[in-house]
Amino acid sequence: MTALHDLSALEQAAAVRSGETSAAELVEHYAARIEQHDPSVGAFVTLTLDAARAQAEEADAAVATGEQLPPLHGVPIGIKDLNLTEGVPTKLGSRAFADLVPPLSDFVVEKLRAAGTISLGKTNTPEFGLPCYTEPDVAPPARTPWDLTRSAGGSSGGAGAAVAAGLLPFAQGSDGGGSIRIPSSVCGLLGIKPSRGRISNGPLTGDINGLATNGPLARTVRDAAALLDAMAGPMPGDPHWAPPVEGGFLAACEQQPGRLRIGRYRDNGLLAEGLHPECLAAWESASALLEELGHVVEDIDAPFDPGLVPSFETVWAVSAAGVPMDPAAEESLRPLTRWLRERGRSFTATEFTAALAAMQLASRTAIAATAAYDVVLTPTLAQLPAPLGWFTDAGDPRAEFDRMIAWTPFTAPYNTSGQPAVNVPLHWTPDGLPVGVMLVGRPADEVTLLRLSAQLEAARPWKERHPASW
Repeated sequence: MTALHDLSALEQAAAVRSGETSAAELVEHYAARIEQHDPSVGAFVTLTLDAARAQAEEADAAVATGEQLPPLHGVPIGIKDLNLTEGVPTKLGSRAFADLVPPLSDFVVEKLRAAGTISLGKTNTPEFGLPCYTEPDVAPPARTPWDLTRSAGGSSGGAGAAVAAGLLPFAQGSDGGGSIRIPSSVCGLLGIKPSRGRISNGPLTGDINGLATNGPLARTVRDAAALLDAMAGPMPGDPHWAPPVEGGFLAACEQQPGRLRIGRYRDNGLLAEGLHPECLAAWESASALLEELGHVVEDIDAPFDPGLVPSFETVWAVSAAGVPMDPAAEESLRPLTRWLRERGRSFTATEFTAALAAMQLASRTAIAATAAYDVVLTPTLAQLPAPLGWFTDAGDPRAEFDRMIAWTPFTAPYNTSGQPAVNVPLHWTPDGLPVGVMLVGRPADEVTLLRLSAQLEAARPWKERHPASW
């Protein structure tokens, strides 16, 4: 018998519209699953079930009275705990903000509510979203439900754990250096880092470095596309605007991608411990499948030079230092955060702007170098899902940060370039760990990535692959 959480988000939306189920039934179903499974996976920091129940009643009343319904009417979702939500604790993964209750919501949170989704709570994230793993002081660690001894990644680790464990049909995340693609890889999900300017970071988050964007994590390509449709669009005054897509992203999934030219590489000079054999196998298998589908796959040199790393580190550290907070609360921060903030404050304005300029030059060079290709294929991660505590076991913040770079060397360059990128869950190890591959599109071309991802999903479906707790 099909359970409600077996349905895709779009199937749930259709069932609410038709009366086969109700928003209230969906909320209660997921509330029960959260109670049963969240103590194991650590997906949520704060639950808002009472508010969700009230919104579900309103949603069901709208169905009963025949009102015009938004596209995702009545479908549950989770909001990452880095995103401001009016009246709901938003801790930013930090003890320093454990009591923060914002008086307003981020623009993307408002857009998701307008699309009809019902938030069940705030999903787990590391402090300020800085690490690529989710083990904050304000919540239990987020674990991949495929192996509870391993991290769900980060910084959208709670979102990834929730969707993979069937606690949500899809989730909102954000990505400044891989933070959607990383948990999508270790949790077996389709995750999209959209183009720069596709989704607003407003009203409060600055876009000085252009690295971070909101985006979807989902079990199917079409669910992710529908969520992207709901999130996309600039807020007046945004510094970056991606051109709108005629017909929307979900509609694009119904069209074939055509014969694409795909460039692939597996080494960008940052593989301190080499590429794990299973990550290599996932990349090779994806390459073979793409060729079977009629695409041209060619080996290329990595378009980004390893020399980009110091510039990225400078910008990352300055961004960490830029989080406004009471100086008296600095001691409550985790060692990695304190180290990054101290480094950030040590750079001059000239050094910071020089790092930004170097990143922009590297991005222009890389985009030009791959201009002949419709898509670029890389591994998403260099290693398998990391054991809990593995990063902090490095011993000091510098060594911890080096482990982060070595574990996820492929994702951050495409935050610098602003190109869209997706994690596609095509491979599992013999003992059941998901290993994703990354597809990168031309600037502002999510459409090709979605069409190609939908084609891959049809050729090698993954929706019915579930962890044991499902």
